[in-house]
Amino acid sequence: MELANHGAMATRSTNSAAADLPAPFEDVNLYASDQALQEAVLREGGAGAAKRLNGFGIVTGSAEALEQARRANEMPPRLRTHDRNGRWLGHIELDPAYRACLEMSVAEGLHAPQRFAQAAATPRTGSSPYVERAAGLYLAGQMESGHCLALALSAAAVPVIAASSEGIAALVPKLVAKTFDQAIAPIADKAAALVGLATTERGGGDGLVTTAAPATEGPEGVYRLDGHKWFVSSATADAFLVTAETKAGPSLFLVPRLKSDGMPNGLKVERLKERLGLRSDPTAEVTIDGAEGLLVGEPGEARNQVSEVTASLYLDTTVLLAGLMRFATASAIHCTEHRISNGRQLAEQHLMREVLADLALDCEAAAALAFRLARAFDRAADARAAAWRRVMTPVSKYWVAKTAVPCIAEAMECHGGNGYASSSPLPRLLCDAQGLALWQGPGNRLSLEVLETLRSHPEAIETVMEELAQTASGDTHLEAAHRRVEEILHEPRLLDRRARLLLESLAVLAAGTILRTHIARPVADAFIATRMGSQPRQSYGQALDWADTKAIVQRASPNTAHRHQ
Repeated sequence: MELANHGAMATRSTNSAAADLPAPFEDVNLYASDQALQEAVLREGGAGAAKRLNGFGIVTGSAEALEQARRANEMPPRLRTHDRNGRWLGHIELDPAYRACLEMSVAEGLHAPQRFAQAAATPRTGSSPYVERAAGLYLAGQMESGHCLALALSAAAVPVIAASSEGIAALVPKLVAKTFDQAIAPIADKAAALVGLATTERGGGDGLVTTAAPATEGPEGVYRLDGHKWFVSSATADAFLVTAETKAGPSLFLVPRLKSDGMPNGLKVERLKERLGLRSDPTAEVTIDGAEGLLVGEPGEARNQVSEVTASLYLDTTVLLAGLMRFATASAIHCTEHRISNGRQLAEQHLMREVLADLALDCEAAAALAFRLARAFDRAADARAAAWRRVMTPVSKYWVAKTAVPCIAEAMECHGGNGYASSSPLPRLLCDAQGLALWQGPGNRLSLEVLETLRSHPEAIETVMEELAQTASGDTHLEAAHRRVEEILHEPRLLDRRARLLLESLAVLAAGTILRTHIARPVADAFIATRMGSQPRQSYGQALDWADTKAIVQRASPNTAHRHQ
């Protein structure tokens, strides 16, 4: 009897303690609860997709989907090297949870540029396919980022494949089909297919060790490839874009995972990479031994083709990182709005509210840059949009990548110890953000690409700076920031040393002009004053004692009823 009473008291005590904790951040509509996202989609031309995005926001924010995301990362891909008789298999096993995430996002069409997916239908007047897809990717990444690498890679490959020979371009309908066909079979036998990318040589160097030569037998146009690729993301894709050296120079090939008869196509997975983040994605080191490949485009054109692919991946990475920042910040606001400390709601206490507001400012800026960039992709035929795309693609990826990790880390602190526990999604988000920051373009590479653009296309930076000058006019901080960028640009001898400063200054200036023109005044005022003012900042929650932090946090709160559904 005494033991029974003790157990009942313990249960009551446990339940009482649990009642003081906030409910998990789940079963939330990630679209309808995000005012900044809704405004960005509307502003940049994607309003026609609002209803569909609202539905996808419900799916991606559901407890079921977030549980699938957790499982996909706790049960990462496994490499089965041999069968029970000792024969080589090289088979990558994927957990059903990863497949479930991929199936949801493929059904949404996030694995292909929308303009190709809509080719069979009549496009909506004034639609912005890149903006619409970016919004979907922004939501999918909040659910689970690792599977988004497969989406990004396949989407980046489609335009290059579509522009190639008739035989290869005929694959496009399979690559944009809104079906995830998980069968291990030749592409010809599948209803749908995904494409990966294999361009990184052993050690990550620029020189191509992988070679290709025309096959001496078999169908015309087939090449044989030999070499080694150090990082192959989405290694379970049905085919890969592979760079290889030919007599004409670096060339690009489409290499199926299986031959037409169903046999392996000379791609041997040596090992899976064990990564800190993006653990659900099967990333492999691969040996290429006589693999059959079809030339994509003209021989010797790989650098230009890969540059196009990379630009698409930069856009997607920027969008994904902005989405991770949003989820972490919304989760922190949700937690602090449901916790009481010293008799007051934690989110209402001045120190915490300034931290939350500061996080929200970077989230607003990241989303503004990401969706402004997506619009530039939609309007690539326009000279000004093309200039923005050329300059601001690496600039946006650089700033959002450098901001995402500290943003998520600070959001984790808002949760206290529960945020640091592995049962929370925040440690995974932190690791994924660092992985995305490195993926396809770390900071120095992005900086060097911008310097190359300054040398080869000076008119592009002139166009961007002219546009920024027009939108900065009348704002003291923005005008001063514009002058600082001009000063950097006018010291060409020091550009190599100041490249990172240039990228950060450009990104902050661009974000500030977007916020000033389109976003609520408390957000724009606070971002511009703190990111461009004279007060030093080394961490979040500083120099905002004058700002309307309550309005900023209310706008960012996932628990506020927003108006643009």
